[in-house]
Amino acid sequence: MKTGTKFIHAGMEPDPSTGAIMTPIYQTSTYVQEAPATHKGYEYARSQNPTRTALETAYAQIENGKFGLAFSSGVAATDAVIKLLAPGDEVICGNDMYGGTYRLFTKVFEKFGIKFHYISMQDAQNIRQYVNDKTKLVWVETPTNPLMNICDIEAIAGICRERNLVLCVDNTFASPYLQNPLDLGADIVMHSATKYLGGHSDVIQGALMMNSQDLRDQLYFIQKSCGAVPGPMDCFLVLRGLKTLHLRMQRHSENGKAIAQWLRNHPKVGKVYWPGFEDHPNHAIAKKQMRDFGGMISFELKDEKVEEAKRVLSSTKLFSLAESLGGVESLINHPASMTHASIPREERIRNGLSDSLIRLSVGVEDAEDLIDDLAKAIG
Repeated sequence: MKTGTKFIHAGMEPDPSTGAIMTPIYQTSTYVQEAPATHKGYEYARSQNPTRTALETAYAQIENGKFGLAFSSGVAATDAVIKLLAPGDEVICGNDMYGGTYRLFTKVFEKFGIKFHYISMQDAQNIRQYVNDKTKLVWVETPTNPLMNICDIEAIAGICRERNLVLCVDNTFASPYLQNPLDLGADIVMHSATKYLGGHSDVIQGALMMNSQDLRDQLYFIQKSCGAVPGPMDCFLVLRGLKTLHLRMQRHSENGKAIAQWLRNHPKVGKVYWPGFEDHPNHAIAKKQMRDFGGMISFELKDEKVEEAKRVLSSTKLFSLAESLGGVESLINHPASMTHASIPREERIRNGLSDSLIRLSVGVEDAEDLIDDLAKAIG
């Protein structure tokens, strides 16, 4: 089945009672049982909900996996993965990552005795020196947030197999349209479905996809027991969003390319972070494991003063100044004070995230209008 067809039909079956083509919103908290412990597969909505079941089936299918699980947010999905671990376990993760993930790791799980190593993963072999008998999980973002670094999923997966480590890949920036980490050897794929999967800035949700029955059972137990589940309306909204994922990602990628090239040629713009450039570090790997390069771009002005960056951030009209990404509308963001403010400044600077960095989530508007908006803001 071709990609576009898969996204439209994933998880979709006509409602058996009415023939409705869209999965109904099962707005219920409980289900009547024929006799004690005799039911139709649903007993309590924290454990199961038919709308969520349809979405979880779709999640598995769009990532070429066997199992999918839906959570109340991307952070909740991340939280569930770390709850596979025990005190004393260690995690290797990238030093350029979403600030909310860093906050969860450092402020919540470190105090429970889990140790995290934050390293550069642009060279997969760098992981080896941090692996020891306590290492249980490798956590990867690619492309990374916000510096757009590329990690070689297949090479990292090979190292993880050698040492019997679980590999989880945050695939939020790429989406299943551009990249499928399970096909490259990952054990778990995580998405903030709030972003490209939902696609319309109207829902908060997270997703995990995997092939292992054992991992699925462990993660389902955590999902059910800890209760960070999405409501049926949120599941319905993401199911609707998935139907146009391929169309939106095509346009995000086309617009992203046009704007990245325009920014690189602008006399007031310094470095532009976008993996589609042939001289981007690990461009060859991006080209190998991705189908296109997406709509996420970060850049710095030649005038590196924070005040100048903030002037640009506050001057756009079509690019709305807001957190998040992946919606049909374009957003502009200041990572140092917004999405990555929870990371100490010295760590941000050490990892290459400057105070003047600007991040764009390029939407699906007409590229000419978006370029004109940036041109007026930059001056």
